[in-house]
Amino acid sequence: MFSQIIRVTAIQIIAVASLTFVAHAQPRALPLAPIRPVVDDYFGTKIADPYRWMEDMNNPELLSWMKTQDAYTRTVLNEIPGRQGVMKRLTELTNAPSARVSSVRRLPGNQYVYLKTNVNENIASLYIRKGLKGKEIRLVDPQALTPANGQPLAIRFFQPSWDGKLIAVGLEPGGSENLTYINIYDVVTGRKMNETIERITHGEIAWLSDNRSFFYTRRQQLSPNASKTELYQKSLVHRHIVGTSPDKDQVVFGYGVDAAIDVVPTWFPRIQTFAQSPYVLARVETGVGGGQAIYLAQLPKSDQAMHKIGRLAWRKICSAAEQITDAAINGNDLYLVTHLNTPRYKVIRTNIHSPNVATATVVVPPGDAVIGSSNMAGADALHIAEDALYVQQLNGGLGQIQRIPFQKNEKSSIVKLPFDGTLTEVQADSRVSGLLFSLASWTKAPRFFAWSSALRRSDDLGLQPRGPYDELNNAEVREVMVKSADGTAIPLSIIYKKGIKLDGTNPTWLNGYGAYGIPTLPNNNPVITAWVEHGGIYAVAHVRGGGEFGDEWHQGGFQATKPNTWLDFIACAEFLIKQRYTSSRHLGGSGISAGGILIGRAITERPDLFRAVGIVVGLSDMLRFETTANGVPNIPEFGSVKTREGFRTLHQMSAYHHVKDSTHYPAVLLATGINDPRVDPWMTAKMAARLQAATISGRPVILRVDYQNGHGPGVTKRQRIETYADGIAFLFWQLGHVTFQPPWPGCQD
Repeated sequence: MFSQIIRVTAIQIIAVASLTFVAHAQPRALPLAPIRPVVDDYFGTKIADPYRWMEDMNNPELLSWMKTQDAYTRTVLNEIPGRQGVMKRLTELTNAPSARVSSVRRLPGNQYVYLKTNVNENIASLYIRKGLKGKEIRLVDPQALTPANGQPLAIRFFQPSWDGKLIAVGLEPGGSENLTYINIYDVVTGRKMNETIERITHGEIAWLSDNRSFFYTRRQQLSPNASKTELYQKSLVHRHIVGTSPDKDQVVFGYGVDAAIDVVPTWFPRIQTFAQSPYVLARVETGVGGGQAIYLAQLPKSDQAMHKIGRLAWRKICSAAEQITDAAINGNDLYLVTHLNTPRYKVIRTNIHSPNVATATVVVPPGDAVIGSSNMAGADALHIAEDALYVQQLNGGLGQIQRIPFQKNEKSSIVKLPFDGTLTEVQADSRVSGLLFSLASWTKAPRFFAWSSALRRSDDLGLQPRGPYDELNNAEVREVMVKSADGTAIPLSIIYKKGIKLDGTNPTWLNGYGAYGIPTLPNNNPVITAWVEHGGIYAVAHVRGGGEFGDEWHQGGFQATKPNTWLDFIACAEFLIKQRYTSSRHLGGSGISAGGILIGRAITERPDLFRAVGIVVGLSDMLRFETTANGVPNIPEFGSVKTREGFRTLHQMSAYHHVKDSTHYPAVLLATGINDPRVDPWMTAKMAARLQAATISGRPVILRVDYQNGHGPGVTKRQRIETYADGIAFLFWQLGHVTFQPPWPGCQD
């Protein structure tokens, strides 16, 4: 039974709630944005863009327009009856446990490192403790730090040194990922080291065995006249020695470093180190869901020689064409995950001294289960512990771990989990036996477990305090298959309160994503609980473009096949109506980030199908995405306007260019964060302006702007609760929930 749904990562959970924003009737009308058409010629096809002027985020006219829009939206949201009640309930649900714990790591010596937000706090701090019963020490409290721009700080990532005495911590102000920087802390003294490393985009920290230096990937220093599209290009891997200036860090890998190694400007390089191994892997990611070129090198054996690492002698393991998506080293063995002619992936092993991918031994053959993590099919699946290789999988929508023992007299087995659900934060250490993992389901809140290879069982770590609402007991979960337009069966998850009548009147919230091979998985959170408690139906369409069934599912909603993503979503909406869960008058939809393509094209194809939708930090103008800093790295996923076929593909998935004048569109709440580096805020502004000018339904199209947030990472607890409250209140208002109807004339139709 397919028991997975929207896999909501930190970015997704926040955004998903945001996309719920929808409105019904506005007290007063806002003036429409000025239209100043620009016409582009794409291979003989002329495309008009009425709001090109909005693409300059330094334009005072745009900034003033956005502030006016947000102020109006804030007024509308605050006047909805029931919003304050939802806010109070979400706060109660969020604060029900005495703390929220995440990112748990276990090091040798029974040392634990993790993030924790106490009930009276707004953001997570970094803690360490010796043993599960040992004294808990707060090492980094972001609330005690003051960023230069005065915006709230959040810990985005952390990585302890192999001996656990130092920790590199990535800090992010106001959700602005481009401003992320690294501080280094001494665990024993709690002291912050003097240096700060800036221009960090990804948290790829790889400590060396000297425990005083690490590899990290850094963006190039752009000149003042450089194009913004160059921001994420030509990244380089540096080596930093603790206690020295980052300006003197040695460049060891990346674009233009080694003439014998081809690294294209748009590719992302990183280096991976392994405990107790003198070997390192350099991995060059060619694009989301694509293969990686992988290189192997051996480090100096002595600490003295390590301190003076020169040019590393890299040996090529594979090219991107061999479709390798994950790699790990244990002793003399190199383990690799590939989807070459194997859409659900397989694990192979080759000797590190004479590596040969073509003749490698198959360790985990292809089967029904998809090899990969909850983040992405094929990625982060390999976990090396002292006793075994643990391979994370997705089987029929449920998380699964296969254990491949290093002792040859032991057989491979499936780890018995405490309950069926979604596996996240799986973590192992090659110096410690067993592994840690977080497990959740639609009706069970996340909990952290340790699996013991000696006892062959999983035990609750006890780090996450239990709360009174950890179990959603009064709810039913249905997993069904829905036929899409081409006959493909699409999994649909439906959660609702027990005893609900299927009479077509239930407010229903349908979510979808469908991109990058990311699966959407079950996860219980305050948003779902509050929605279901109020009598709403919560549903998730597992559309193509995601990773539920491996690479074939991703390819089914990829570039030229992208229309399947929104057609699958439409089919699931029609199923909910046909089966009397709801009706179009009571049906809402949402999509975040790349899910903006899904929801945007769903309403431009079938505006009659939805009463209200939310588009949060959503991609909408796909013909202009390539002009942004993050657009170029995303060409492998969506295509390029620089080719005739690429233009046709992108135009087809561009909701902004499919909005038609004089159309009865649903109510739409669009949301953006002013610090968003992934989907520039002007894209959301353009979509809002276009819908406001085109709709004749009388239902509102409103724009919400968060001036202390970006794409989602780094959001505070307060921001998250406010976002959720806005979304739930707006959806219930527009979908006809009696408790949320304002006393404004015309709010019922």
